[in-house]
Amino acid sequence: MKRRVTPSHRIRRYIRNRDSRWHPSHDLYKWFVLANIMIGTFMAVLDATIINVALPKMMSAFGVGLDTIEWVLTAYMLALAVMLPTAAWLADHFGYKRLYFIGLLVFTLGSLLCGISGNENLLIFSRVIQGLGAGIIQPLGMAIVVREFPPKQRGVAVGFWTIAAAASVSFGPLIGGYLVDNFNWQLIFDINVPVGIFGMLTTLLIQREMKQIRGGKFDIVGFISVSLFLPIILFALTEGNAVTNSEGWKAPYILACFAISIVAFAVFITAELVVENPLIELKLLGNYNFGISTLVMFLFGIGMFGSTFLLPLYLQNSLGYTALQSGSVFLPVGIIQGIVAPMSGYISSKINPKIPIILGILLMSFSFYLNSHLSFLTEHSAVMIPLYLRGLGMGVIYSSLLAVSLIDIPRDKMAQASGINNVVRQLGGSFGVAILATFLSTRVNYHADMYGGALQSNNPSYQITARHIGESAVRSAGSSIAVAKKQAQMVIASNVSKQAYIEGINDDFLIASLVTLIGGVPIFFLRTKKKQKVIKS
Repeated sequence: MKRRVTPSHRIRRYIRNRDSRWHPSHDLYKWFVLANIMIGTFMAVLDATIINVALPKMMSAFGVGLDTIEWVLTAYMLALAVMLPTAAWLADHFGYKRLYFIGLLVFTLGSLLCGISGNENLLIFSRVIQGLGAGIIQPLGMAIVVREFPPKQRGVAVGFWTIAAAASVSFGPLIGGYLVDNFNWQLIFDINVPVGIFGMLTTLLIQREMKQIRGGKFDIVGFISVSLFLPIILFALTEGNAVTNSEGWKAPYILACFAISIVAFAVFITAELVVENPLIELKLLGNYNFGISTLVMFLFGIGMFGSTFLLPLYLQNSLGYTALQSGSVFLPVGIIQGIVAPMSGYISSKINPKIPIILGILLMSFSFYLNSHLSFLTEHSAVMIPLYLRGLGMGVIYSSLLAVSLIDIPRDKMAQASGINNVVRQLGGSFGVAILATFLSTRVNYHADMYGGALQSNNPSYQITARHIGESAVRSAGSSIAVAKKQAQMVIASNVSKQAYIEGINDDFLIASLVTLIGGVPIFFLRTKKKQKVIKS
């Protein structure tokens, strides 16, 4: 009986053919793999940026404050950070292609659950599932790209891989804003489902399987300790100044959280240094360039993610932008980053990489400094110029810093190194969001108290302002004198509250500027050569 040839058989036969462009021996194969990896990277980074413009709508829909809704963002980044180092061990044992496919599957499932979440708790839980999938996708994607490309093409490949992240930075807020304004916030998660399915299909068809069996058992002590440390320390940082916490930083449960996190962190460091097969090879940080670059990446994450979290809040709550309008301002950032990143990767292989990295650090720090002078009268051009500079700085920094950090890392350690790199960057982002959100609440209260001192009935300036507003209300709205007086008081109080909020935002951007500038100091201590040496396998 003649065997029936199905379309799937034809596809497999085509892939097995050595003349096929999808075969590993073909020169174009690695570029197809890069395109496939960029799909997953785009989705994973997208969901760290698309949600920022939807936070005000979510706060309104669930009736919660900033200290609660920020966990929708933080939960994703935490789960991602916890999973990043685990992915390398799992991939070495079960195969990179197989685990990358599973990562896409988990991420797509998490997106589906986010879209049907009926309350903030279910949404936060679903975001954890999403983050677990993204924590597999990101490090494996980079490791697969690095292993498929030879050293002389690696900087260019990483630059193009960065385009996927840059596109997410640009189009994430824009797409999110359009969906939130014209449909509902649930759709920002639903759009991941068809893209995730497409990514899984291309992974099955294109990628070859790679394994690198490492002896030893899974580092369960390291996994549990880091899984305890990260959420508990961030919970303490977030709740320290929460509205529901009347005792502040001295609250017993806040102090208990700090104590538990310190113990968990100590256990984690000890375990990773003494176990035979650690979850995260902290010894890689002993590599001079890699250790310094990792520190810079942490500080870089604080500024990058923290600023992306702050700006939509300012634009929507203070300037009255819609979600689409606030999302559209990020469009040039990713475009500029996507154009600059490949060029920066190429240039850094021809000159001292410290030059473009330092330039990028200065551009980013200056962009944050410009954002620290916002007001309720800030024009659109004053919002966009810092974002142009930020996109340029991010494009210059990332590919150059990544390339120089991996100069002395052996190829068989690339998965671990890329895992550490991503963990640290995401941790920087998680700490950035938590710290800046807490600092925002503190500074808003501070400025409200300072301005509140001027709201005294016997203050001449207050009396003159209230009288003018009241007279205007009588003339334009026909209000009675008593009603106009109360309206004037409400208008003044509202404007003072708005100005206190903006000043808090400004203080946060100034902190981001200083942190980013400090992050440039270790760059001067990097050991670089004009031509990077070839990495030995």
